[in-house]
Amino acid sequence: MQLIECPWCGPREEVEFHYGGQAHVAYPADPATLTDEEWARYLFFRDNPKGTFAERWQHAAGCRRWFNAVRDTATYRFQAVYRPDEPRPEI
Repeated sequence: MQLIECPWCGPREEVEFHYGGQAHVAYPADPATLTDEEWARYLFFRDNPKGTFAERWQHAAGCRRWFNAVRDTATYRFQAVYRPDEPRPEI
């Protein structure tokens, strides 16, 4: 079982966490002005790289807080975790 480092609780087993999608996706400044196509792009289209990727995670079975992580999607190895109010670390 893989351990994931929660920024608040420390390392915990991966079954305690839920994946939340791509990190750092900015909410539209004026969503009421978006076309249906633009709104669909915001909601459903995300990057899907092979390699290093910034993601959102929730410690669902622990403190229930959200945090960001940089993870290699090819190896599943977490390279860094950080709180949502912190900048993405350089890897």
